[in-house]
Amino acid sequence: MKAFCSWSGGKDSALAFFFAKRQGIDPIFLLNMIEETGKYTRSHRLPKEVILRQASEMEVKIIQVPTSWERYEENFKEAINQMKGSGIEAGVFGDIDLEEHRVWVERVCKELGVVPILPLWKMERPKVIEAFLNEGFKGFMCSTKFDQLADFLGKDIDIDFVQEMEKRSVDPCGENGEFHTFVYEGPIFKNPLRVMRKGIVKKDGIYSLTFEVEG
Repeated sequence: MKAFCSWSGGKDSALAFFFAKRQGIDPIFLLNMIEETGKYTRSHRLPKEVILRQASEMEVKIIQVPTSWERYEENFKEAINQMKGSGIEAGVFGDIDLEEHRVWVERVCKELGVVPILPLWKMERPKVIEAFLNEGFKGFMCSTKFDQLADFLGKDIDIDFVQEMEKRSVDPCGENGEFHTFVYEGPIFKNPLRVMRKGIVKKDGIYSLTFEVEG
């Protein structure tokens, strides 16, 4: 079954893509929503270019759609309808357990006649991190809305990271938007991405790591 993968560049979408392929699904497109300026992703505010590098190393076509939050659903649906012309029958999503997210995904997919696939749904959150690490993925925190987590920007997700999040009473998956991640290595990539970490900026109450992918 051909599918698209709703792609953020982070750990959950990467793991969902990987699990879907292992289940026999064929994600032939990545769908990435970006800001109207065309410079940054809509959800994680990652530079457009680093997402393109991920797609290149995955050897998967990517569709990046500029949108406002107000027109997000409209533009999301339009992109899916375009992909259906290439035989798309399903969509892969990295949601874990937020019911309102699943309701939205299932409604949108039903309206468009595609099958929603959520490989991580109802996995225990520590198990998601465990699977991410055990399958050979590597990634780091790229943004956060909490002052107390700003010092973790750029640090890899590993066992120490999980333990520190637990000490600070923070969900280690960041499922409620506490932080976002960027994946630079794993079984879905031909080669690891070489990341140059630069500095930290704060905009609209969000701390973000500035970085580039070399090569």
